[in-house]
Amino acid sequence: MEIRSDSGTTFNVKPKMKALEIDEKTRDAILSGRYDQVRVNLPNGDMVGHTGDIEATIVGCEAVDETVKSILDAIEQVGGIYLVTANHGNTEDMMKRNSKTGQPAKDKDGNIQILTSHTLSLVSIAMGGPRLKEGVRFRSYLQQPELATVASTIINLFGLEAPSDYEPNLIEVSNN
Repeated sequence: MEIRSDSGTTFNVKPKMKALEIDEKTRDAILSGRYDQVRVNLPNGDMVGHTGDIEATIVGCEAVDETVKSILDAIEQVGGIYLVTANHGNTEDMMKRNSKTGQPAKDKDGNIQILTSHTLSLVSIAMGGPRLKEGVRFRSYLQQPELATVASTIINLFGLEAPSDYEPNLIEVSNN
């Protein structure tokens, strides 16, 4: 199901975007028991982050936090598994920086320059849920885990083997 973003307004004006509707539809899908997998995209941090409006970005991120909490509660209720990640950073550092010092870059008037593009920062990933098998954990030895490794990870979480041409998955089963 696609829930389209509002049109005709900038994301900093409505930073919660459609998080409440996404939450409701996702919870309904999870709790219905009709699906083996539900994939959700919460675009607030990305889209509101591009505006450079820090206050709106905070509101957008809080909406995502509330939505993720609600979705994880539904997963807990049905005894499922979750995997939460992002495809890039965009809100964790919203100012341009001097490449040599790391300090905030300033314009000719001394104002901090806002960064509205994606960062190259690593993003977090989390997994859990009641159906996660005991001993499943993230591999510690992958040098450069990337978004392409998420597909094989999801396949492996479902107990299947990812095709050999997929990137290595992020998980392993520990016997400890």
